[in-house]
Amino acid sequence: MPPHLSADHPAAQPPARGSVDALITQTRQLKGDVDAVRRDAPADGSDPRERWQRALYDLALQQLSELDDHLAQLRDGPEPLPEAPAARAVPTAPRGDSLLSRVGSAEWNLLTDEASWSGELYEILGRDPAADPLTLDELPSLVLDEDRPTLTVMVTACLIDAKPIDGEFRILRPDGDVRTVHMMGEPVLDADGSTASMWAVVRDVSELRRSRRTVDESRDSLQRHRHHAQSERRLAVELQEAVLPPWRGSLRLPHQKTETLDLAAHYLPSSTSALIGGDWFDALELSDGDTLLSVGDLTGHGVTVTSSMAMLLGALRGMAVAGTQPGQLMTWLNQLLDASVQPALAGAVCCRYRPETRTLTWAQAGHPAPLLFRDGTGRVLDPPDGVLLGATSGAAYGQAEETLEPGDILLLHTDGLVPGLHEGTAATHRLLELAPRFGEARTAQECVRAVVEEFGETEREDDACVLVARVTP
Repeated sequence: MPPHLSADHPAAQPPARGSVDALITQTRQLKGDVDAVRRDAPADGSDPRERWQRALYDLALQQLSELDDHLAQLRDGPEPLPEAPAARAVPTAPRGDSLLSRVGSAEWNLLTDEASWSGELYEILGRDPAADPLTLDELPSLVLDEDRPTLTVMVTACLIDAKPIDGEFRILRPDGDVRTVHMMGEPVLDADGSTASMWAVVRDVSELRRSRRTVDESRDSLQRHRHHAQSERRLAVELQEAVLPPWRGSLRLPHQKTETLDLAAHYLPSSTSALIGGDWFDALELSDGDTLLSVGDLTGHGVTVTSSMAMLLGALRGMAVAGTQPGQLMTWLNQLLDASVQPALAGAVCCRYRPETRTLTWAQAGHPAPLLFRDGTGRVLDPPDGVLLGATSGAAYGQAEETLEPGDILLLHTDGLVPGLHEGTAATHRLLELAPRFGEARTAQECVRAVVEEFGETEREDDACVLVARVTP
């Protein structure tokens, strides 16, 4: 007990044991709850956010453990300091790595140049319990060179200006271990107001600081990850916008023909992923007056996938302009993906429409077939053979033809247009149920609007797009 506190001073009285016991119980219950949540948290370390959360759990448990043991020490009362070095009792046996062993106390008498340390302080500083405690002049010998000015300023301010001590510094133990300690104390004044002695509580906060560093490093890693993800998304969006058709709303192709297709399209982003996928839609007027229609989807998300989509779509346009028919076009696209440095899989539908004969020639690669709506009813076009692009070397792709009529509506779409349903009978059935609304629609844009109203507001796990072509009467 500091000599300036009398036995009847309020600060010298132990706290009510029952109230402290209640706090200890609450702390231990909370620690158990946090530990249970921590055990259930993912621990593979692959996600920066998961690493940051786990570091916070560890820090919380560390602090709750320290609070638990400090409350126990408060309940049991402080270990009394010996009166003088010669009368010092032999310190208790080391308590291992318990948190109680990380809090020690000391007093330095300036009049007699004597020092008294608790057994815990010897353990914290790694000193031989049989050795004399270090004086204030000797204490800096334990401190790392770069931290000595911090200790000197604190001690000087306490002894000369009677200011409390509150600061941290690192010590080098004889065993070579570096520890971080937090010292709190104050001067003890004599009758004339001068400093007679100084007492302090020294706490080993090495584990706590290590946990906090882990939290800080995890937080910084998470922030870098978020910044990288934001930059990647921005780049992917810019690349996607540069590649996909620039038109919005309705478009008529070919421009100089009376027999045209009324076109409209819409892109529906994922509501669960911040990354852009590899979905595309396209409509292009060819030099011979035909119109090229295509939709497709590369597996994956992010800039790499978006750039591969841009490559694929560019190749598709170039080969179509050169007169390549859909079946052969799919074969060459498959060879392109097969030889690509970045392995990828893609599903696609490619259609070539000749307005003079209203003939639709098309091919598909592991992709949902187009839907044809006529006179208020809808059906799926019979697909020719075709596997996913990039799945099999040397794959051959079939080709089919369909003669359209004025007023017909053709719907092309990518996987995931119907949220919650994998492409198949169920998803196709939901789309075919739009036939009555399509029968009343006067434009392709009205058809796209019906699709978005039906499926666009529901959360979707993946991006999707829809392209509608209406044969003008």
